[in-house]
Amino acid sequence: MAAGSQRHVLDGIKALDFTQFVAGPTVTKLMAEMGAEVIKVELAPDGDRSRGVPYLKNDRSGYFVQQNRGKLSLCLDPRAPEAREILRRLIAKVDVMVENFAPGVIGRMGLGYEEVRKLNPKIIMCSVSTFGQTGPLANDPGYDFVGQAYAGVTSLSGEIDGPPYPPMLAIGDVSTGVHGLAAIACALFYRDRTGEGQFIDVSLLDSYFHYHDWSVQTVSASGGAQKPVRSGQHYPSLCPAGMFKAHNGWIFIMAWLDHHWMKLCEIMGRPELGKDPRFIDNATRLKNRPEIIKIVEAWLARLPNSEAAVEALRAARIPSAPVLTVEQAMAHPHLIERRTVRTIHDRLMGDLQVPGFPLRFSNFPAELELEAPLLGEHNARVLSDYLGYAPGEIDRLTRGGVLFSKPA
Repeated sequence: MAAGSQRHVLDGIKALDFTQFVAGPTVTKLMAEMGAEVIKVELAPDGDRSRGVPYLKNDRSGYFVQQNRGKLSLCLDPRAPEAREILRRLIAKVDVMVENFAPGVIGRMGLGYEEVRKLNPKIIMCSVSTFGQTGPLANDPGYDFVGQAYAGVTSLSGEIDGPPYPPMLAIGDVSTGVHGLAAIACALFYRDRTGEGQFIDVSLLDSYFHYHDWSVQTVSASGGAQKPVRSGQHYPSLCPAGMFKAHNGWIFIMAWLDHHWMKLCEIMGRPELGKDPRFIDNATRLKNRPEIIKIVEAWLARLPNSEAAVEALRAARIPSAPVLTVEQAMAHPHLIERRTVRTIHDRLMGDLQVPGFPLRFSNFPAELELEAPLLGEHNARVLSDYLGYAPGEIDRLTRGGVLFSKPA
């Protein structure tokens, strides 16, 4: 199919989605934004439990809308034999299946990978969990911060002598979803060459641990002589590199490279500090970091406001940034121009801003216009289009409680 006739890069790919909340839905949300047709399987009578997560407006969750735009909702009772038969028949029709139940749950539904690949040998099945499908912790319940804590990540956040502080956003959940998407894309490429499907095991713990750019190899290579510790507002091995107090907020400055440090000294009106033996290289600056913090924050205090500092640092091409609130980031012209923050329309909530699609494709520069489903909204469409069910048969399954829907 020529690029010009496709909606997006995954046009024609069909996915069955057994996910809820964040990590799993991120995989299929990104697939939907790239043109895949995603059937979201929701378990009656409540469906995805994130439908009730605040903020709610007109009984609609902005959280659910953000995570599930572009998906078709099929809501059924998996305890009913006819519902299980529907799922088995759908598995034979799709390219990808994604689930993020606790390990073993999908198997107890009769849909573990060994059974799934009998139904569809070419299917790519991706299981997303906190700890993975194997190992001593596999069956433990978990969320983002649980995986983060086990990965040795939380221990590095916070003041030196204080408690650790986890970041207040779903870094692990979302990035695990992105890892899952990357694995699925590679598996689809492999299937195109070999005709073989496969199973993918993606976990928050594995994803989080993979973020250790410095700590793990340092501990290992040094035989434990060097150990990463919390360092508060400043990077432990680079200087200056951290948060500095300004007039009306904080500014992150990373001027540890010698030429950046010398340029910073110039714009502070203290060029002589660039050749001061106490600050001549990163190693000496680390030893004298308290003095550097005082010097930089004294300069920031002399400026009329934080904006003046930001502009001076940008003009000097010193890596830096104001520490923006979420509201300030949502209003920033760069994020708006690139549609990093995007205004969408939901039929129940009206207009709302959500994080935009983070990938840029030259052949598909425009985003797809997508809508989050009502519970069970696409029962008839899915059963008719995929499985050839007649309207009367769909009505019978609905009356019998096999299918479930909830109108707006």
